[in-house]
Amino acid sequence: MVQSTNGLTVLRATVESTKVQGRLEQCLKENKGAFASSIYDLYSADKSLQKCNSNAIISECLKAAALNLPISKALGFAYIVVYNNSVKSVDPHTGHDVWTKVPTPTFILGYKGYIQLALRSGQYRTINADVVYDGELVGFDKLSGKIDLSGKKKSEKVIGYFAYYEMLNGFSKTAYVSVEDMAKHALRYSPSMPKGTTIDKLIAKANSGEVSKQVGWMGNFNDMAIKTCIRRLISKYGYMSTEMQQAYTNDIEGDAALEQRTEAIESTKTITIDAGEIEDAEIESVNTETGEVTQKQTDDATLFDENEEPEY
Repeated sequence: MVQSTNGLTVLRATVESTKVQGRLEQCLKENKGAFASSIYDLYSADKSLQKCNSNAIISECLKAAALNLPISKALGFAYIVVYNNSVKSVDPHTGHDVWTKVPTPTFILGYKGYIQLALRSGQYRTINADVVYDGELVGFDKLSGKIDLSGKKKSEKVIGYFAYYEMLNGFSKTAYVSVEDMAKHALRYSPSMPKGTTIDKLIAKANSGEVSKQVGWMGNFNDMAIKTCIRRLISKYGYMSTEMQQAYTNDIEGDAALEQRTEAIESTKTITIDAGEIEDAEIESVNTETGEVTQKQTDDATLFDENEEPEY
């Protein structure tokens, strides 16, 4: 309990620093206080997040703030997910490289976030994405890309996923991916996939109906699959606003950072914030009884292409 309380004190000190407050003011105006509170709530409820560096947490949260998206897991617009990143250092005694697992927060955009940003652009008449069940898929025209999902649902068996949009100018596009192909994609590209995971296990997870607090393919396979459809469809054929481009870049950079086994806990750069610009609120000493900070130090279809970037 003391450790958690101290961590929250450190986090609050980081959030209340001049530069972070300036960023929140710039992004959210009068809503900055509510967003700051959501950071504290997220931190208090997530034990894995409590093991992370406070600056790294704030850097990732500010990516959501820049897009004016909430970070509450229950809402599903954006997530701050913790991964054990492999960090390289040099052993001073042997001079050899040593890899250490470091809990690293990472901004992940949810499929609802992509839909929200698309609608905000004012260019889309409608956008939709969902699970396809056994019996619903009637046919697919490979030439035009049109998909017929007018069939009657026969069972709760998941056979695939679709994404669709129509723009105000009348242009529309649809994408469909079978559950087997989506499982292959997740298995190939997700760096967080547990060892021993197979395509059959992922398909079973898609059909399990389990509701998990865990974020990602192993926590909610169907949500991640829907997000993948939307992301690929819009980035390949749709209109991407400045906000959407920023969100897409953050998403890709988050993927790349994990895939490359980064050698530092620095957040990836975005248009909005560089982790190096945040006032460091590393606490040298905290009074565990009063919570007072006594010393502070500042530091400065086909939907999938062969060479596509990794996906969560």
